Parts: sequence; C-alpha cells; structure tokens
Amino acid sequence: MPKHNITAGYSLEVSTKAVPALTAAAARITPGATIFIPYLAGEDNAVRLAAAATVRELGFEPMLHVPARRIVSLAELESFISRAVEEAGVTRCFVIAGDSPSPKGPFADSTSLIEAGLLERSGIHLVGVAGHPEGHPVMSESQRWQVLERKCTSIENRGMTPLIVTQFGFDADVVLTWLAALRERGIVHPVRVGVPGPAGVAVLARYAAMCGVNASASIWSKYGISIGKLFGTAGPDRFVDRLASGLGEAHGEVNLHIFPFGGIAQSVEWVEKYRARS
Repeated sequence: MPKHNITAGYSLEVSTKAVPALTAAAARITPGATIFIPYLAGEDNAVRLAAAATVRELGFEPMLHVPARRIVSLAELESFISRAVEEAGVTRCFVIAGDSPSPKGPFADSTSLIEAGLLERSGIHLVGVAGHPEGHPVMSESQRWQVLERKCTSIENRGMTPLIVTQFGFDADVVLTWLAALRERGIVHPVRVGVPGPAGVAVLARYAAMCGVNASASIWSKYGISIGKLFGTAGPDRFVDRLASGLGEAHGEVNLHIFPFGGIAQSVEWVEKYRARS
C-alpha cells in the first residue's frame, strides 16, 4: 500500500457553475480545503467573486485563477483582487499566463503580474504558479526552470508564500522525475500535483486534448486504460498509487489537486474510498 498519505490535504478545481455541486458535497470535504476557481471565458468578475464568497461561506479557502494575459488593465486587476479580499476573504490566488495568444493589457506573463506588486499590497498571502512536468509548448527545459525559480523568488521577496501547481497528467513516473529535479535545484516549496477525478474515458481524452496533456497509447496503458474501452470510466487509483509509493522525504510537501471532470460528488467519493483502502 502507498506509504504517503497524499489525499490528506487535497484541493479541488471548481468552476463557478459547479458551486452548487460543491455546496451539496461540502459536508464530505475537509474543512478549510483549498478550492481553485478557474477563470473561464464568458464569465464576468462578479460571477467569479460570488463563487469565491460562497466557497468562503462553506468553510473552504477560495483560490482564484488570475490569468495575466487576460487582464485588461492594472485598474481592473486592482479592483478584482481588492474586492476578492474584502468580499470573500481571499488570501491566495493562482497566477498563470492564460491561454490568450497575446496580452489584452499590461501583463505579458505571470512573472510581470507578480512583480507589479499589487498582490501583496492587496492582502494576498499565498501565490500559486504553474509547474510543468511534461514540458512547455514554447519554453525549453532550462527556460522553464529559470522562469519558475524567478517567480518563486519574487513571491518570497514580496513577503508571500509560493505554491507550485501542475496540470493534470496520466504518467506518475514523469511527475516523480520532475519532482526530484525540482528539489535538486533547491526549489523546496509545496507542490500540488494535478490529477483527474474519476470520469468517462472519452471525457478524459477530450480534456487532455484541450489542455495539451500527453495521452498516448502507452501512457493510457500505464494509467490503466485500454484503448479498446474508450466508452468506460477510469479513476486515478493506479496513478495515485504509483505517485504515493514513489514519494520520499526528499520530495518535500506534495498533495493532490483534483480536477473533477466526472463531477464533484464522484471525486469526493473516490477520495473516501481511496482513503479507506489505503
């Protein structure tokens, strides 16, 4: 059995539309759990802030995505963050470049947004940044490490705490190799490893394609999925078993960040069953 209790401090990715499902499952989720609220096209800041307020009312920690390239102006960012702090008690955010091909405002990337100084002035205490175990479409390996180190150092120098969050993936060995390299470089901050909650295989394949996640036949097989059974469902048991069993003290603090593609209730139920089994 896995030696690392990796589900103890899991977090969840919850869209604004899924907040009612989160409310229904709230009693089964550890009080104070971190709930990431993604920044989705077609929604306005009022909807995002209302979701954050509900997450806070449920007894969880809201963590808003802040996509640098989608921010139109410094004034918009300042208004959004200050309202989040005042109205929902937000103290943490996840700063990403965003999927916009070109900046819509003053921020070309997540580094420039962090270094603008607005987050710490507004009352943000913890800043999440992206880690890339499977690589990055436009950065070399050395560039990825340089950028991650710079962001973490900048966050610390501004009196905040860095958190590294990865995209979901299907190959635990790739994640373990990346974690070892991360720690060897002296980057000691907590990591949340993205993992899909149980969902239909076709749903997982669709999200993988949308997010640029490697899902080749060999990786599907390692994850426990047969290419001939694309109409079935799959959970992350094999991935999490391998990840947890491979972790040691040298890997530092590692928790799961669950993307509940098959629904929040299904993901929470999976955690309960996994804990009982482990």
